[in-house]
Amino acid sequence: MTDDLVIPMLGSPAAAGLARTLTQQRLHKWDCFHIADDVQLIVAELIANAAEATPCKEIRFQLSRDAYGVVIAVWDSSPALPQPKPVVELTLDDLDLSPESFDDNGGWGLPIVQTLASQCGYTPDPSGGKWIWARMHLTPPHT
Repeated sequence: MTDDLVIPMLGSPAAAGLARTLTQQRLHKWDCFHIADDVQLIVAELIANAAEATPCKEIRFQLSRDAYGVVIAVWDSSPALPQPKPVVELTLDDLDLSPESFDDNGGWGLPIVQTLASQCGYTPDPSGGKWIWARMHLTPPHT
């Protein structure tokens, strides 16, 4: 019997919070406390991106564990491929923090995922849409 968490969700602003809560509980069950914060951030970013790409449509969230670590995967039906922003060094002076423009400072989710994850990518789904995934190793790779 598999211990994976597999959940269809509605692409809405509430989906990321629900996924974070379910992730926290599953990681606790798996004794993966040491990667919980990073995994929850990745989950929130991937779910938020899927919900934005397909608002009010079904998205799918999967959290799996294997011998190498934890895999986060999110499916949405949009054919558009992920487009991470180019990473540049920012200061607070670069951001428009005025109330009318505050929400325009987003779009850094995929670079955050790329930084935190051991591996990440996307896989087209043969039945349509795509899976965006990230892997977190349970132990750091040897350097």
